[in-house]
Amino acid sequence: MAVDPVCGMDVDEKTAQWKSEYKGKTYYFCAPGCKASFEKDPEKYLHGGDHHEHHGHH
Repeated sequence: MAVDPVCGMDVDEKTAQWKSEYKGKTYYFCAPGCKASFEKDPEKYLHGGDHHEHHGHH
């Protein structure tokens, strides 16, 4: 099983209707909306949301 990087659901690679390739790796989605969100901002989902976006160097 693959995991939808947007919503976290399990997606079966063999039956997945929506998939997207990014940096040589294929990601699978449970719905077209998840695929669209991922393609709009893939880094956001691959890095676990907001946790790594705030670089607090003062």
